[in-house]
Amino acid sequence: MKHQLMELPFNLQALEPYISKETLQYHHGKHHATYVNNLNNLIENTKYEAMSLEEIIKTSKGGIFNNAAQVYNHNVYFQGMCSKNTEPSEELRKKIEEEFGSMDAFKQAFLNAAVTLFGSGWVWLSVTPLGSLIIEQMSNANNPLLGKNTPLMTCDVWEHAYYIGYRNARATYLENWWELINWNFVSANYKNV
Repeated sequence: MKHQLMELPFNLQALEPYISKETLQYHHGKHHATYVNNLNNLIENTKYEAMSLEEIIKTSKGGIFNNAAQVYNHNVYFQGMCSKNTEPSEELRKKIEEEFGSMDAFKQAFLNAAVTLFGSGWVWLSVTPLGSLIIEQMSNANNPLLGKNTPLMTCDVWEHAYYIGYRNARATYLENWWELINWNFVSANYKNV
């Protein structure tokens, strides 16, 4: 099965001024596209060729894993943003408030995890098998599919996600990224757990 580069669910200018058209051209059009192309080349004529992205992530190692996971991670990242102002579902909001105390406390905990993640990686909001919400810091291409948790949303803290617009100001990027969260996507993921 050939894996395809996802189409962005918004146009290239939609996230401005927070994330620029130029950033998306590089991040989606070059970085994300390269992971898809590398994955397709690596799995050709192997047992992974017939697998879904999730199956590849759970069963592979090395270059195949890295490229498959980066395709998946970027898919969740880009689907998790939009230009409209959205709100969590009532069900998700109640769960966040129950687990973190308030939406503001959750925001601070999530952004702190993203600011303090050393090097490159991803920060995830996930659901544990017991139904608790958890914020997970993951280095490099790692994601919650490697364990038993179910991912709801992610933020990319690799420098290529923000360097064009923010240089090394990761905290500013994160504050602005928060304004773009597509809570409809996150809420739908939570409903499907």
